[in-house]
Amino acid sequence: MHSYAQALQTHLRQQANPTQAAPMAKYMRDQFPFLGIKTPERRALLKTFIGENGLPALAELETVLKDLWALPEREFQYSAFTLLDKLTKKLPAEFAAVLEYLITHKSWWDTVDSLAGHSVAVHFKRYPQVRDARIAAWRASDNFWLRRTTLIFQLSYKAETDVDLLFSLINENLDSDEFFIQKAIGWALREYSKTDADAVVEFIKNTPLPSLSAREGLKWLKNQGRI
Repeated sequence: MHSYAQALQTHLRQQANPTQAAPMAKYMRDQFPFLGIKTPERRALLKTFIGENGLPALAELETVLKDLWALPEREFQYSAFTLLDKLTKKLPAEFAAVLEYLITHKSWWDTVDSLAGHSVAVHFKRYPQVRDARIAAWRASDNFWLRRTTLIFQLSYKAETDVDLLFSLINENLDSDEFFIQKAIGWALREYSKTDADAVVEFIKNTPLPSLSAREGLKWLKNQGRI
């Protein structure tokens, strides 16, 4: 294990709280064990650690991230995000392979959605050719977490959303009975409805969406009394 990851592991384990660990794991349907460190405390611990140790060198970031990903407790994956987010705008184009690795290992909505909405979103904006190549592969993947990522990486793009891409990706997943795909479709449409309500309403009207997706897609507009 890289010395940076080892030091961070020691730093966090010293603050483990078994009493909190069980309910935190239960919230995530017992997919992963937890140390029992809640988000505000974990952020404070990471701030202190980074203040004392700095960030890992860019050339060593992949190793550090994968070492943290290999540890059982979920807080180590969350801590990996903190490091990744601070360096996202410096990542080389080829780092997309590492992002894919993180999406497809220990996959659950907490890590996948964070990756999609932050590091992947930024990386794809910086490197359009990388975006096109990865989307081409991910949209055809049997791994629904990769397909979920294609559906939600543009959540924060607003007026810069590639609408044709979004709608085509949704159309490709209409037959999916996977909850996380249907939910992602609705989430993507709901967010884009805040930018172009007419386009979303028209798309939902003319597309045989799963009921969950349609309901989620129109939720914000209904709450605003706009439909």
